[in-house]
Amino acid sequence: MPTERFQFPGSNGQMLAASLDLPAGAPVAYALLAHCFTCGKDVLAARRIAEGLAQHGIATLRFDFTGIGASEGEFANSTFSSNIADLVLAADHLRKAHQAPSILIGHSLGGAAILAAAAQIPEAKCVATIAAPSDPAHVTHLFKDHIPAIREQGEVEVSLAGHPFRIKREFLDDVAEHRLLDTVGKLHKALLIFHAPTDDYVSIENATKIFIAAKHPKSFVSLAGADHLLTKKQDALYVADMVAAWAARYLDAPAATEAPSADAIPDGVVVRETGAGELQQEILVGKHRVIADEPVSAGGLDSGPGPYDFLLAGLGACTSMTMRLYAERKSIPLERTTVTLKHNRIYAKDCETCETKEGMISRIDRTITMEGNLDAEQRKKLLEIADKCPVHRTLTSEIDIVTRAAE
Repeated sequence: MPTERFQFPGSNGQMLAASLDLPAGAPVAYALLAHCFTCGKDVLAARRIAEGLAQHGIATLRFDFTGIGASEGEFANSTFSSNIADLVLAADHLRKAHQAPSILIGHSLGGAAILAAAAQIPEAKCVATIAAPSDPAHVTHLFKDHIPAIREQGEVEVSLAGHPFRIKREFLDDVAEHRLLDTVGKLHKALLIFHAPTDDYVSIENATKIFIAAKHPKSFVSLAGADHLLTKKQDALYVADMVAAWAARYLDAPAATEAPSADAIPDGVVVRETGAGELQQEILVGKHRVIADEPVSAGGLDSGPGPYDFLLAGLGACTSMTMRLYAERKSIPLERTTVTLKHNRIYAKDCETCETKEGMISRIDRTITMEGNLDAEQRKKLLEIADKCPVHRTLTSEIDIVTRAAE
């Protein structure tokens, strides 16, 4: 996943650190993601949601609010209103540098801020909240024992998630002034609400209030079993998948829904560098797009299968398809085929059937599982057919590879 890192000026004049996570190809849409209270743009949930959206062709901007992460300024000087203003400025940066966000996503207090900022981002058509409070003042329960001291002293240091943060009286006054449910009732954008029924930090009743206040189109997705911070990777990726599928209904993204023209489809297989990491490649096969990479231990990002994985996949797919076609033609009750393959390098002298007897050679171990009411003769014949698949024949015959420079 290619990522652009940059800074832009926030509402208080400080530079805010941002990351724009991009899909391998041209984005079909841009999203703006607001993280949870005190979390930062690199919290696991935000990173994983952005990663999941990239797989659907959606670019996602996430940034640190004032005084959080790598952004400048003091957290104590930030308020809910300044967070809203920063979100509007982030959208403005996207508008100027790339394209205004059509999707807004907010997690926890970031969800409340996204709802409040949505009206100031006219290009946004879809708003998704994750574990968002219906009242931004809800966040004060995290430091409720310190509220009297904050009121009296004007500023107090509190511990949130094990880290010290200074909270000012202005923050308390600011969150108390916002009437979020009134704003939700005037949203005039498609709304998708995610919430876990067992959320310990922001109860499910908050989602109910937001849903009731909103006008249609509105939808609710239960994150059963998820925690407030979406620490399980599958929960964050589930959110990304759902947002992408839901938003497609409301976005003007013909590139994501229309088949490419014949001129736009590459002839043969095209492989090109994405610019992400040192080794990541984009593979174009007709209208299909996949990513190839290497493990981190080999210098890659581990964002996709490696070259030999694709080689084995081609042989495995061809093997299974060839067996299926033969079974259908001969009325053999083959229910399902599973092909497992591994590639290794061995000494040529250890291969009894190889002509080469010196140095190292490649060995592919292929194990085929056949399900169905098959007799011994049928299984034997299907194994023979496996060795006759076109890719198998290509790999075991002489191959002429001609390389030339493109004109």
